[in-house]
Amino acid sequence: MPTLTVDDIKVEVPDGTTILQAARQAGSKVPSLCYLEDVQTIGACRVCLVEVEGAKALVASCAAPVGEGMVVKTNSPLARKGRQTVVELLLSEHDGNCQTCARSADCELRVLARDLGIDEIRYEGDKTKKTIDNSTPALVRDSGKCIMCRRCVTVCNETQGVGALFPQGRGFTTVIGPAFASDLADVTCVQCGQCAAVCPVGAIVERDQIDEVWAALDDPDKYVVVQTAPAIRAALGEGFDYEPGTLVTGKMVSALRRLGFDGVFDTNFAADLTIMEEGTELLMRLKAALVDKQDVALPMFTSCSPGWINYMEHYNPEFLPNLSSCKSPQQMFGAVAKTYYAEQLGKRPEDIFVASVMPCTAKKFECQRPEMDDSGVQDVDVVLTTRELVRMIKQGGIDFASLPDEAMDSPLGLSTGAADIFANTGGVMEAALRTVYEIVTGKPFPFENLHVKPIEGLDGVKEAEVPIVGALPEWSFLEGVTVKVAVAHTLGNAQKVIDAIRSGEKAYHFVEIMTCPGGCIGGGGQPRLTTNAVREARIAAIYREDEGRELRKSHENPAVIELYTKWLGAAGGEKAHHLLHTHYAGKERV
Repeated sequence: MPTLTVDDIKVEVPDGTTILQAARQAGSKVPSLCYLEDVQTIGACRVCLVEVEGAKALVASCAAPVGEGMVVKTNSPLARKGRQTVVELLLSEHDGNCQTCARSADCELRVLARDLGIDEIRYEGDKTKKTIDNSTPALVRDSGKCIMCRRCVTVCNETQGVGALFPQGRGFTTVIGPAFASDLADVTCVQCGQCAAVCPVGAIVERDQIDEVWAALDDPDKYVVVQTAPAIRAALGEGFDYEPGTLVTGKMVSALRRLGFDGVFDTNFAADLTIMEEGTELLMRLKAALVDKQDVALPMFTSCSPGWINYMEHYNPEFLPNLSSCKSPQQMFGAVAKTYYAEQLGKRPEDIFVASVMPCTAKKFECQRPEMDDSGVQDVDVVLTTRELVRMIKQGGIDFASLPDEAMDSPLGLSTGAADIFANTGGVMEAALRTVYEIVTGKPFPFENLHVKPIEGLDGVKEAEVPIVGALPEWSFLEGVTVKVAVAHTLGNAQKVIDAIRSGEKAYHFVEIMTCPGGCIGGGGQPRLTTNAVREARIAAIYREDEGRELRKSHENPAVIELYTKWLGAAGGEKAHHLLHTHYAGKERV
């Protein structure tokens, strides 16, 4: 535990702590741009410069470890001048368009310039070459705004293991992007948006589709409905200065009604529907393997995360049969809204416009997949991220903080706590286990407060075992079976699980994968910047939402039961399979 002095404050910290971490522990706010907590410490931007007694030059504090007896000055004239000069040089080549940039309100470079007292650009020089890449449905790149911090490179390569982004060239001509100056659409990009989530400026952002939604709302011939994913309610408030993890479900519903949507529904309804279909599929696979002795693709992988699906199609196509054939809740909702709900309204599928609010940029890609049209038209028309909804509410002149709490519309707005926890890593698995166990045994789920603790939290890979004791006669083949499950979040961790299964090191029955850190609560479309502290606050909020529900198991949702009874037929049946399931095919990796 080295002891050092930071701005005349003695601090004792664990060995290996960086000067930046020690300074913050001492209450000194050292600015940074390239630094990502627990992810990247490369000292690339040099914004975190501090003065260390005895050092020949200013030190990049994010990458320098502390030493016993070290004396650090974060606020000396030399340190302040060094940081100011670095930011001035960044601004001199930054083609920012701050007046109209999508990041103008939360641009880290702009905030930093203001905090450092920079009120003019002293250095006039060449601007970074500007190219716009809008080749994908989800993301837009603007190289002129890039400040070479390499955050996007780190999350794409190390966290996600995709490798779509790299530094190209040297010196001033360096460009961050796909190899050979390609567009994102020309390389293997899963469109997860984690690059946009960590970019400090506007160099990578989600494709803005707010105008498309306004156009639909203004069209008298369209009946416009909106669905909101479970992760939104724990993060949307951050766009209106609420603390991370503040639940704003009722105000969100109220805001959406004031924007003019004809129906305000909950993706959670479709999440409960997903559990019924996915749970049934898992049981049918286990029956085929254990009773019929068929060669069945096990373990079964969840299929709710479109970035994960895209990743599997490119990187592990031999495991595509292991994916659940269930569509994601977003796509199930769209299919049901344009068929079952349209019938209730007496409208044609093409008269219904379905907008989604999702924490995920890859959902923009997913809704345009050619497989997602079983209603006869595109099942989901437009996807907005959480950030876009914040902007749309502000465009609508709505005072979010003063809104009353309102409830979702029926019938597609009724849901359970099991659907809420879809937002968290481990949540889909826990929701499925709550239902499958009770279907098989007829007994209450045996975990305290319905939570499977081993698969909760931010560990990258988690495992749990659920022994089946007292199976009902029709499920007697599962009596004594210990169901083994695994949960992983981020694609880098997902690949570790796949490699362990491929080598025979691990054997599971069911595996949940979420593309983004922490699950959907850390999605690429959520309010920035999502640290682990923010993820934990959002996760805790989602569990509070679940625990406050009267109904907490998907098979208890009366609206879902009615849907099956009156319209769909049996879970996994012919009609349900046509409307709620799909298939995937391998793709070339570039």
